Amino acid sequence: MIKILIVDDHLSIIEGTKMLLEQELDFKITVENSSLKALDQIKLNHYDVLLFDLYMPHLNGLELSKQALANNPDLIILIYTGFDIKPHFNLLVEAGVSGFLSKTSSRDELVAGIRCALRQQVVLPLALVRELRRPGIIAGGNNPQEKVILSALEEDILTELAKGKSTREIALTLSMSQRSLEYNLTSLYQKFGVRTRVDTIQKAKQLGLIPEEELK
Repeated sequence: MIKILIVDDHLSIIEGTKMLLEQELDFKITVENSSLKALDQIKLNHYDVLLFDLYMPHLNGLELSKQALANNPDLIILIYTGFDIKPHFNLLVEAGVSGFLSKTSSRDELVAGIRCALRQQVVLPLALVRELRRPGIIAGGNNPQEKVILSALEEDILTELAKGKSTREIALTLSMSQRSLEYNLTSLYQKFGVRTRVDTIQKAKQLGLIPEEELK
């Protein structure tokens, strides 16, 4: 029997997904609408696959994944979301997430995604695969310690940061949620080895990532 835990703060989502997946005779589904309670369950019980919503109160899908994997690195975690995961892809993969499922997926697609994960395989949305093929900016010359690789989205965020825009203004400009933007800002800080926006812009200037006109 394959034991699956679904964690989502929307009861209608978890009950609907549970109903779809229970049609598989070898699936045993448990649901939890609190990320904090889910963490306790994961520590006490064995699950073959975990489905985490990305945006939840208390612990979002990324933080829940980090804490769950810190307790057991062998867990198979799939992010189950209706939002675009491209802005968070690198952070989620670095955290140890095994794959992604869309809430718009059919029952067959959900089942296929779960079974692929159990075989150590990953199913990715085509739009994400195409995005990952895009060459990002690489800066830093011949010094490996100074190399910084930015995605297309991170390039856009950096440009808006250099214009002095607020988080809200950048999110509106790039048509993304403020939470998504904050995830990407954290990623930028990590890549540049800094902690603030000012330091990020200064580092980007040193590496030649921001045109002079953007700094005026």
